[in-house]
This record gives sequence, C-alpha cells and structure tokens, in this order.
Amino acid sequence: MFKCNEYFDGKVKSLAFQTSDKPATIGVMAAGEYTFSTEAPETVTVISGGLIITLPGGDTAQRFAVDESFHVPGTSSFGVRVPMDSACLCLYG
Repeated sequence: MFKCNEYFDGKVKSLAFQTSDKPATIGVMAAGEYTFSTEAPETVTVISGGLIITLPGGDTAQRFAVDESFHVPGTSSFGVRVPMDSACLCLYG
C-alpha cells in the first residue's frame, strides 16, 4: 500500500511504497535548502531537476544531475540544496 508523507511545510512530499525487495519513496522537492535524517542506509537517484548534496562528515557539496545517485549511511543527516523543483527515487536498506 502507498503512504504519503509531507515535510518542511509542504515543500517536500513523498510517496512511499514497497519494491520487490526493499522499501522506497518517490519524492518531490520545491527549490530550497533542507536537512534530512536517515534511519536506514539509502540510495538516492535524481529523476528530475538536480540536487546539491553535503554528505555526512563531508565539507564539500556535490552536484547530482538526472540519473545520478548517491549513498547515505543509516542513522545520519545530510544537507540538500535544491536549485530548482526536483524529484528523486530513494531506496532504503
């Protein structure tokens, strides 16, 4: 079944679902800056727009374009700058 989530006063929304082997979300983000926390490790793939990510323990932001992915360890936080409305696929575990 699907679950809808909303964060940051509605500027970030996601639709959670179960793939054949792991939980996932499809998310959309309005332009802005956000900090996300993770419980489980996740792999994020940009599917529209672009993201500028500061990974845990990192001082340098990295740009990710459509079809590019990054990995975030579990139990951590990471910074996200969204220069334009964007969407991503997150796979957990």
